[in-house]
Amino acid sequence: MQPIGERLREARIRQGRDITEVEAATKIRAKYLRALENDEFAMLPGNTYVKSFLRTYAEYLGLDAHLLVEEFRAQHEPRGEEEVPSFAPPTPARPPHERRMPGPGMAISPGVLLAGGVLAVLVLLAIIGLASGGGGGKKKAASPTGRTKTSTTAQRPRPATPAVPSEVKLRVVPTETTYVCVDDGHGTRLFEGTISTPRSFRGKRLRVNLGRSSANLFVNGKPFSFTRTSSSVGFSFSRTGRATPLPPLNRPCV
Repeated sequence: MQPIGERLREARIRQGRDITEVEAATKIRAKYLRALENDEFAMLPGNTYVKSFLRTYAEYLGLDAHLLVEEFRAQHEPRGEEEVPSFAPPTPARPPHERRMPGPGMAISPGVLLAGGVLAVLVLLAIIGLASGGGGGKKKAASPTGRTKTSTTAQRPRPATPAVPSEVKLRVVPTETTYVCVDDGHGTRLFEGTISTPRSFRGKRLRVNLGRSSANLFVNGKPFSFTRTSSSVGFSFSRTGRATPLPPLNRPCV
């Protein structure tokens, strides 16, 4: 079967249309149009964008958009990961030698009675000691001036408030080739492309757009957990490490 990209390219060339003309008419960036024609779907920010751009491009060229989208789903879109059922650990069996507390009508062993008597004596001695210790303490030594010395309790130092980092550190560790776009939170792009090895970024604020969830993120040296999905995901990170999910239209490079 002829690849999807070849059919798009042949239809465009057959109609005598330039890639810049298609970009102006469809509002799809030229690099994404070339990625579709070259079957480089990983260059696009997620399968949702691939299907949307593919449908728009096919309709513009007069091709069967529904057929091309279904072929992409069958050939390139991965299935969702199956959830692994969680199992609760079995309740440990009560050891045969462990005995329950005696209930009504049950006999109490002599050992239990002896232990109870010893405990009662200890409690009584503790109460007597507390009652007699209130006024039997030693008098405080008088100072040369005749004033009674008083001991001052040293105040414990308050724990220091951790300083806010001057920048956020983001490390992207892909598990397979992944599209990544990072900017400084104000639209200035720091990186865009596909990576297969870890990349690190720094800034007072960072926004990241991942074409797939096939990457692990570390913020200020700590792993960042997020829901895995076959579509693109985006987050904004501040200097304190706070993460905010980004809707598709607010992600960088979109």
